[in-house]
Amino acid sequence: MAAISAAAPFMARDRDLRNRALLRGWLYVVLLVLFVLVLVGGATRLTESGMSITEWKPIHGIIPPLNDAEWQEEFQRYQQIPQYAELNKGMSIEAFKSIFWWEWLHRILARGVGVVFAVPLVFFWATRRIERGLGPKLLGILLLGGLQGAIGWWMVASGLVDRVSVSQYRLATHLTLAALIFTATMVVARGLAPHSEPAADRATQRLAGFLVLLALIQIYLGGLVAGLDAGLSYNTWPLMDGKLIPGDLLILEPAWRNFFESPKTVQFIHRLGAYAMSVAALWHMIATHRRQPGTTHARRATLLFLLVLVQALIGIGTLLMQVPLHMALTHQAFALVLLGFAAAHWRGTKGAYPMPNQIAVRG
Repeated sequence: MAAISAAAPFMARDRDLRNRALLRGWLYVVLLVLFVLVLVGGATRLTESGMSITEWKPIHGIIPPLNDAEWQEEFQRYQQIPQYAELNKGMSIEAFKSIFWWEWLHRILARGVGVVFAVPLVFFWATRRIERGLGPKLLGILLLGGLQGAIGWWMVASGLVDRVSVSQYRLATHLTLAALIFTATMVVARGLAPHSEPAADRATQRLAGFLVLLALIQIYLGGLVAGLDAGLSYNTWPLMDGKLIPGDLLILEPAWRNFFESPKTVQFIHRLGAYAMSVAALWHMIATHRRQPGTTHARRATLLFLLVLVQALIGIGTLLMQVPLHMALTHQAFALVLLGFAAAHWRGTKGAYPMPNQIAVRG
């Protein structure tokens, strides 16, 4: 009996580690689906496909048109909105189908990621594999996913009446919330992973977290750039409109509108954000090597800086080539890679979540 009692803590720890591995694997699958979802969303935006489905049917909308009559009915709905009348008048039914399938795929993936997240969550909760304190984090991500669906329709609706494209405000909000969900999922997944190093000092942790914030801000600005088609003009670098600091940045009144509605100003601010992130990542790398020499934290900080540089080069290439689809999608994809690594690095500087038996001892 004494031997069994002595072994019980080790058996409990092994069980907790197995449960963490299961949860971590599930969250990695969620991250993969989220990654694909955001890329398809980017393709939907770049091909002007986002308003091809003019109704929001969360359940019935899973089924696409199945015959010619249903395709004609769907096409007739699209013909009622300004985008068709002003940009695509005379479009063939075959051309309509090509943009319809992008939006349909985007919506089906959005529903799919909800299922991939919610169903295993219920299972893990029912089988008591979710640690105390972890449940609210996972429920929070699930609620953000539900909110994202509503914001997605709110975004599409902005282009159905008076506009030929969706509002850049709503597009940037939709993209940023997707990035926030991706970040939260990555942070939880890495919090459940074993770490080979003790937590870094608080200054390193704070700067790593600041880089995550900068990445999210850059993604928001990228959403504004996409919504305004701001990347299609001023396709030079490092000069913009022939200058390092272009003129006419504040021509709209009131002045704050320029930071959200002026393509020139928004592109310039996005450039400044890239410079700021590059400097911050370089500073973080140098500081981490000084404070934590030879550690995994320092190696991750170096890789993060290199990822920032690669993303900057992809952004410059996308701009100089006047935003071809493949480059724009590469830029968006690598933004998620960079964000995901920054989030994982930040969690790594803090270490893994305490094991349940440690929580019990402390409590």
